[in-house]
Amino acid sequence: MTRYLLRRVPSALGVLVVASFLVFVLVRAVPGDPVTALAGPDATDESRAEIARQLGLDRPLLAQYATWLGQVTSLDLGRSYRIGGEVGDLVRDGALNTVVLTLAALTFAVLAAVVLSTLAVIADRRWLNALLAAVNTVAVAVPTFVTGPVLVLLLAVVVPLLPAGGTPPEGFTARPDIAAQYLLLPAVCLGLPAAATLTRFLSESLLTQLRQPYVTTATALGVGRRRIVLRHALPNALPAAVTVLGMQVGTLLGGAVLVEAIFAWPGLGLLVEEAISTRDYPVVQVLLLLSVAVFVVTQLLSDVVNAWLDPRVRLDGVAR
Repeated sequence: MTRYLLRRVPSALGVLVVASFLVFVLVRAVPGDPVTALAGPDATDESRAEIARQLGLDRPLLAQYATWLGQVTSLDLGRSYRIGGEVGDLVRDGALNTVVLTLAALTFAVLAAVVLSTLAVIADRRWLNALLAAVNTVAVAVPTFVTGPVLVLLLAVVVPLLPAGGTPPEGFTARPDIAAQYLLLPAVCLGLPAAATLTRFLSESLLTQLRQPYVTTATALGVGRRRIVLRHALPNALPAAVTVLGMQVGTLLGGAVLVEAIFAWPGLGLLVEEAISTRDYPVVQVLLLLSVAVFVVTQLLSDVVNAWLDPRVRLDGVAR
């Protein structure tokens, strides 16, 4: 496992460095000038030049990137142009809410995928498989900006069971029962597409395992289908599902922007929306790099878990 990590970690660091440069360049390629946004359309050339000097925008692009990369590696994320305050403080304020929402959505997706996949494979009914395929297709096809308002209309307006939006007024730990009520609708809205994708891949992986020779042998020995699925097929089907799960984290982070806007959830998604609308470059580029970093780290962790579940993965890496 140590050799496997030593082989994977440098490539992950390389991806982060390349991503940081692309983020820095692409943010500056977007139409709009932060100097004009700060100085106003009627500002003189002298005042615009002074603002550019204060922000460091009068320096060459590579020099700006080197300075910014050094600040990021030392956890000095700079100051916001438009929103105000330190970028690190803004990220920390919204990160807790986004992490809680993403973890809740991820938990819902994993539980739904495992339960639905195993039930469908154990029952082995054609109508149940067709129904599950139809539900998965709808869950993936319908965007969150449609699912969210529908959930709010049904469960917060027509049948007022849950809050329509916002976060728990006393925090997430003071009253877990109240926090669960605030979390349920946005977590389900965010996690539905991921749950459908995981259910599809896990079901296919389980069916593939059931066609393996060891299942034929176990069936011939009189082992029940439920025990075969839960004790033998499911552990062997998990590595492929773990890889898909790692990719779904990026989907959840991208979908959090819309979900947080729909449910008035004050997380990083709302901060991204505000920073983009005001062309607050320091905030935008830090949040984009953070998204890439989370995706890369999640992929690395999913690869490590995959290698732990399937020794052939790490042994193949050592052999090479």
